[in-house]
Amino acid sequence: MGANSRACGPARARAATRPGTPSTSDRAVRVTLAMRAIIHVDMDAFYASVEQRDNPSLKGKPLIVGGHAQRGVVVAASYEVRPFGVRSAMPMSRAMKAAPHAIVVKPRFPAYAEASEQVFAIFERYTPLIEPLSLDEAFLDVTASVGLFGAPADIARRIRKDIADELKLPCSAGIATVKFVAKIASDLAKPNGQREVRAEETVAFLAGLPVSRLWGVGPKTEEVLQRSGLKTIGDVSTKDVEWLEARLGTSGRHLWELAQGIDAREVVPDRAAKSVGAEDTFEEDLTGVEVLKPHIHAQALRVARRLRRAGVKGRVVQLKLKLADFTLLTRRTTLREVTDDGQALYRAALELLERAHEGKPIRLTGVSVQLDEAPPQLGLFPAASPRTAKLNAALDRIADRFGSKAITTADIAGSDAPSDDGHRSERPVDKRRDGR
Repeated sequence: MGANSRACGPARARAATRPGTPSTSDRAVRVTLAMRAIIHVDMDAFYASVEQRDNPSLKGKPLIVGGHAQRGVVVAASYEVRPFGVRSAMPMSRAMKAAPHAIVVKPRFPAYAEASEQVFAIFERYTPLIEPLSLDEAFLDVTASVGLFGAPADIARRIRKDIADELKLPCSAGIATVKFVAKIASDLAKPNGQREVRAEETVAFLAGLPVSRLWGVGPKTEEVLQRSGLKTIGDVSTKDVEWLEARLGTSGRHLWELAQGIDAREVVPDRAAKSVGAEDTFEEDLTGVEVLKPHIHAQALRVARRLRRAGVKGRVVQLKLKLADFTLLTRRTTLREVTDDGQALYRAALELLERAHEGKPIRLTGVSVQLDEAPPQLGLFPAASPRTAKLNAALDRIADRFGSKAITTADIAGSDAPSDDGHRSERPVDKRRDGR
């Protein structure tokens, strides 16, 4: 990827001789950055959009994806409910007061993770330089892709069309030469739009935006800037760097560079995952090992299936418990052999639970496995019998074809523990194909 700006280090030029005038070094950095093409893609109301896609009766309705009405928080809010003041991370109790007519659905995180994997697979058609920020947004460096797929804005349109046509989900995109500007552009393009900011337009584009849009400006810094008469990014860009550093310290130059559209950070592809886990927050606190067992069992099976999907194994098993008072407990154990077998993970997690549980109410449990990076060592006995491996493969095939609720253990079928598709188990077990 020779066109990528890997050789470009952070801009650290001397202050300009005139306030707000880039120095020779700053101008050189800007010229180098202008050669880049960066796209920020952000899915629109991602979790809510997945729910509306999977359940067409929810389309166009004010929808809240959230937890318990009294102590949960809003995980996602559809655009139809946002005019009422509902936003993600808002307490559910407050959201329901603001929009009592809203439809509330419980989150299905495995479904969102699956949709996210499909979105990122589309990204990979256009560039290997993908930096995920979360399940639903990422930076893409397409500098070296324009020869194959056309101008950066055309690539963004193709990506958005692929996602809309194949996944039936909306997204927005920002196109710029630097990450900071691409992110703002995608925010301003929402919902379901895109905006390009060319290199020569960058300073003018930023000038009228409030200083709160600058990365690193929180409430305290914003107050300092406002007191100094700096209300817009344009106000910051016209100030002398030394003047800003005298009031803000080293962050003064950082903010001035951003205001000038100078952001030398590269798109850094995601590193390999270090662990695989599953956890659930209960609507009501649970007490007692016997009550918690089905949830731990279901989580262990979910983790094992994800391990097998990814073709990886692990030996360090961790149990996570969050008490009713939000105290967090973690316990871990190391298995003798690497594994991707759910029953082996369950036995290890159950042993940890029996040692850690003190009879206090529990609001969350989680099971995770640290992936084994060392090359496997030959042992006297196989980590899992051929029969176990064949059984797991058969269970995976059944789950892939009929849904993860098609076959399960008796303890999970008799509980409300979520299955791997995010739905809670029902009795009798539903053997129809999962309707996602």
